[in-house]
Amino acid sequence: MRDLAYLKLMSREYPTIKAASSEIINLTAIQGLPKGTEYFFSDLHGEHEAFIHLLRSASGIIREKITETFSHIMPEKEEVELANLIYYPEKVLNQLECLEAADDEWQRVTIYRLVQICKMVSSKYTRSKVRKKMPAEFAYVIDELLHVDYNDDNKRVYYSEIIRSIIDIEVGDKFIVALCELIKNLTIDSLHIIGDIFDRGPRADIIMNELLHFHDVDIQWGNHDISWMGAATGNLACICNVLRIAISYNSFDVLEDGYGINLRPLSMFAARVYKEDPCERFFPMTLDENIYDAVDPILAAKMHKAITVIQFKVEGQIIKRHPEYEMNDRILMEAIDFKQGTVTVEGKEYPMVDTFFPTVDPEHPLELNKEEEELLRVLQLSFLHNGLLHKHVRFLYSHGSMYKCSNSNLLYHGCIPMKEDGSFEELMVDGKAYCGKALMDYLDQKVQNAYFMPEDSPEGADARDFMWYLWCGAKSPVYGKGKMTTFEHYFIDDPQTYKEPMNPYYRLSVKEEYCDKILEEFGLSIEGSHIINGHVPVKIKEGESPVKAGGKLFLIDGGLSKAYQSKTGIAGYTLIYNSNHLALAEHKPFNREQESTPKVSVVEHVKHRVMVADTDKGAELAGRISDLKELVAAYREGILKENVE
Repeated sequence: MRDLAYLKLMSREYPTIKAASSEIINLTAIQGLPKGTEYFFSDLHGEHEAFIHLLRSASGIIREKITETFSHIMPEKEEVELANLIYYPEKVLNQLECLEAADDEWQRVTIYRLVQICKMVSSKYTRSKVRKKMPAEFAYVIDELLHVDYNDDNKRVYYSEIIRSIIDIEVGDKFIVALCELIKNLTIDSLHIIGDIFDRGPRADIIMNELLHFHDVDIQWGNHDISWMGAATGNLACICNVLRIAISYNSFDVLEDGYGINLRPLSMFAARVYKEDPCERFFPMTLDENIYDAVDPILAAKMHKAITVIQFKVEGQIIKRHPEYEMNDRILMEAIDFKQGTVTVEGKEYPMVDTFFPTVDPEHPLELNKEEEELLRVLQLSFLHNGLLHKHVRFLYSHGSMYKCSNSNLLYHGCIPMKEDGSFEELMVDGKAYCGKALMDYLDQKVQNAYFMPEDSPEGADARDFMWYLWCGAKSPVYGKGKMTTFEHYFIDDPQTYKEPMNPYYRLSVKEEYCDKILEEFGLSIEGSHIINGHVPVKIKEGESPVKAGGKLFLIDGGLSKAYQSKTGIAGYTLIYNSNHLALAEHKPFNREQESTPKVSVVEHVKHRVMVADTDKGAELAGRISDLKELVAAYREGILKENVE
């Protein structure tokens, strides 16, 4: 029997046999329902408009539900209008009010239609679960409307009166918004973000705000997320890195409007120090125009070069502090022959295309000058004392991890480092070698230490340095490449030096036997389990498939970022896992002026419909039911007394 103290604690919530038995019946009924639909996204890279549209439209599934329900009575134009209302209710209602088009009849018809869609998407849930998702002010009314019996004349009149009253007391708009939010809430039961929310795109902060308010979300950190998390800890190399990438993609809005980071000290420093330097290799890539903070491209190029040079200095200092990283060959500032204008990389000398380094002492190339030190101090304070950034970073910690096992699926962003022979690659951390699952578990704690350990503790300082290693280290699971050739891209005009060799994982994991090896390492069955990760864009236009290893591996980075779409040919994927199948939604590039429904393809039918009892949640419910049965037995045997007051 369960520990008596535990049963006494349970008895406070279930003080009688009747109360405990009622909960057993409720939980057993829940186990018999179909599992909720899970959505998997990867590599959002700041593309807030595209991601939010996909999230609110459930990657086109809501539009499918509208078509299934109303295609026989509703023209396509009205289907699109209803879909847009569900996605963006406040915006659409404001537009209709300006046109004086949202009259009483429109509201009556719209409420009826929304109730029908709501009925369809709520059919797999218990009435109590649906009620919990309803806004409190309309919960009773929505519950009544969802269970209307139109064959009963008396009931039909009753429900018509409810809708008429809603419109008469002028809360029709609020009620419509409530129904739209409930539909979206019910369509996606849980959301998995497989890393890289940040960088490249314009507004990762807006994505984070959206995720903050989502009802059930988990995040598997990517290397770009780790870089921002490291910046929030005060890691100077990570701070330089996030600034460099944002400037290089012209993403000033996320820095200044999104997070309120003051770039004026950097712009003044860069304008002065690089006044005569054209900085031709540092002009930003303009994928999105800044709305709030347009920066002159020439000044942006100077800022870009200034922060890049500083980054290479502080990265070299980290490598010097940590010989265990085995990255001495990446201290390329020390490999420059400043007199000859060349740099030696892996034993070969290359001419440099840019040799203007006014802040670099050739005798001590990693040393920051006084101006650079002061600039970094100001920038560091901007990150350390940034309220919104830390709100987002704490959410990444509370809802994130290196990996997650969920309903027989193994989720991680990059890779499980492997050797050429298929064995797991070991990484020395804190004097001990880790590999496979043990490595991921240890790194999870290391990332936690970087943010939560005291600032003056040696363990915290070491963990904060390690955040930079996770960004670009050869054995980092979230990076998964032999080296990062940022320096070569800027200063060497030879594409051969730009190559970043992939970890053997990426070659081996496309084979079923190695996927099985990884699944077993994480305690998952090789039957019916999958690996889901991103990080490396799938180039559909070159014939690549996101489904590999006989259906065991799903690579769902299809290029939501505009920076990748010319290579991939699409705009990312959503993996959708409902009670009947796994499906991939293939996205087209986002166009705010035109509705674009993703192409959804079923990639695997399950052998039998997956019920809640078959899921991780079902296992939790089974444990809860077992405990409740023991509580009932304790009451019946007189071990505990019922509280019948």
